[in-house]
Amino acid sequence: MTEHTLSDETRAKLKKVSTASVATALYKRGLRNQFIQGVVPVAPKDQTMVGPAFTLRYIPAREDRNPLTVFRNADHPQRVAIETCPAGHVLVMDGRKDARAATAGSILITRLALRGAAGVVTDAGMRDAEGIGKLDMPAYFARSSAPTNLTLHEALDINVPIACGDVAVFPGDIMLGDKDGVMVIPAHLADEIAEDCTGMESFEDFVLEQVQNGAAIIGLYPCTKDENQKKYDEWRARTGR
Repeated sequence: MTEHTLSDETRAKLKKVSTASVATALYKRGLRNQFIQGVVPVAPKDQTMVGPAFTLRYIPAREDRNPLTVFRNADHPQRVAIETCPAGHVLVMDGRKDARAATAGSILITRLALRGAAGVVTDAGMRDAEGIGKLDMPAYFARSSAPTNLTLHEALDINVPIACGDVAVFPGDIMLGDKDGVMVIPAHLADEIAEDCTGMESFEDFVLEQVQNGAAIIGLYPCTKDENQKKYDEWRARTGR
């Protein structure tokens, strides 16, 4: 699959929108299963995570293949993924939703952050979660898990299509994460989703302001009354939104 380039303009727009807006925009296009299930921020961040997916697939570990000594192998896929994930990308790991063991820990994720990654997502566990949560880079996981990945997971394939939290993730898909969780945007839709959501966020800010001032929802959200459309147009002119 050819990777679509994420422009700086589209990245900037997406960093200002929410997973909720993205979910609605994708739903309008018939995509209903793009929110990664069972994944939460290791620690909430004020910045929104946006970047193309760089993937790592784990399979169930088999004891004869996964002694601790495998980490001596310079070609071990987990280590190679950390060292080859491009700057600005999000490392997305398929841990088969099995959080009984970690898919990475703070040392590897710190290295990933220092190499300029935009974030990391796993549908399994992470060890040393407190240290990962202190990094500026956003990180998402199922929960904390002390056991090494070798007890249950074998890192196998790098940058192939994977499942993460019941969602198909293809290399280059755009990952967007906020305090609610992570959405997967098909790469070819990124530009139009960014544009669509920018308008949605503007309208919802207007609606929230109206509601806080006592307005009723019916006819306002969704906007089915001409008077509310006129108010929104005036609000946009006034606020530059």
